[in-house]
Amino acid sequence: MNNRALTAGQVMNRVLVTITPEESPLMAWELMRRAEVHHLPVLDAHGRLLGILTRQDLSDHWSGGPAQQAHRPIRDLLGRRRTPRAHPDQPLSEVAAMMLDAGCDAVPVLGDRARLVGMITTVDVLKAVAGRAPDTEQEGEVRTALFRIEPVALSPQDPA
Repeated sequence: MNNRALTAGQVMNRVLVTITPEESPLMAWELMRRAEVHHLPVLDAHGRLLGILTRQDLSDHWSGGPAQQAHRPIRDLLGRRRTPRAHPDQPLSEVAAMMLDAGCDAVPVLGDRARLVGMITTVDVLKAVAGRAPDTEQEGEVRTALFRIEPVALSPQDPA
């Protein structure tokens, strides 16, 4: 397929792991590690996109140990920056230009009623340019975390 004819909907990742703004940086880090991703869409209780949390966000704002990170909401890490957004019918070239202009390496794709339907990363753009765009018939889903992680604080008497 001609790269110029590709759309966001043909290139986007459709299976996403998301997180809520109340979750902790510790939970976000563990989700990223287990899912082998670098970006987590942050959705509110109504499924609306609030922003994209990146590994860089986590490392820039990480201070203290696991106990401190477990009680801090990631909402505080999102800041006020506006996350660029794409729609499924948008040409991939426009999405790539938007990513360059915004200096970001991931863009959420929003469908009807501004619902998150996928995400495009720089790796997805490179795959498309290399002729390795995913199967456009692939079904996907947006999943929220199915587990919680709570730190275990060791007492001074516990062996290290």
